[in-house]
Amino acid sequence: MSISVLLCDLDNTLYSASSGLLLHIGTRITQYLQELLHIELDEALELRRQYFASHGTTLRGLQQHYTVDTEQYLLYIHDVALEQFLTFDAEVDRLLSTITASKAIFTNSPAEHAQRALHALQLEHHFEQVFDLRYFGSQPKPDLVNYQIVLEAMNVTGEQTVFIEDTQHNLAPAKTLGMTTILIDETGSYEQPATYVDYTVTSITAALQIVLNL
Repeated sequence: MSISVLLCDLDNTLYSASSGLLLHIGTRITQYLQELLHIELDEALELRRQYFASHGTTLRGLQQHYTVDTEQYLLYIHDVALEQFLTFDAEVDRLLSTITASKAIFTNSPAEHAQRALHALQLEHHFEQVFDLRYFGSQPKPDLVNYQIVLEAMNVTGEQTVFIEDTQHNLAPAKTLGMTTILIDETGSYEQPATYVDYTVTSITAALQIVLNL
């Protein structure tokens, strides 16, 4: 198999879920909902669950049902000192250096968060592009069109592409387009991986080792 492009999700993929960063951002999302809609904690948590299931992100759900300042929302939830959560991993750096394919981030987060995270991880030099939420007009994964846009921008076919992601359903469109799919399931959340998942691993290092052998 000839792999030309490696796509990586960012949060809980390029760094470990055990860092606690995404949980902290999640807490800020919940707080934002409480303040915006004047609701209790349990209501905000349930709304997040519903929006994630039906819209892919909390932001997309808010945009569909309320008048929301998108930039204010993104600024609020990502107002986090990333260096308190993220550190350099020499093995991840080495593996990325060894993989000759072009590399890009494909995330539902905004580009500035991705760039700050890459800087904190000291991995920014490996990735030539960040495909973020704004790149697709705030339409998040798993919208199939987003994946088609990424392939076109990278000038490759799905068969030439690997996608590493920690949210299983975000891999379904990738497989539809012929990509090799790798699920990072750090905590064993998915008892039975879906048929569109080619490989299931528990860490980014294990995922990158698979890419090296493709």
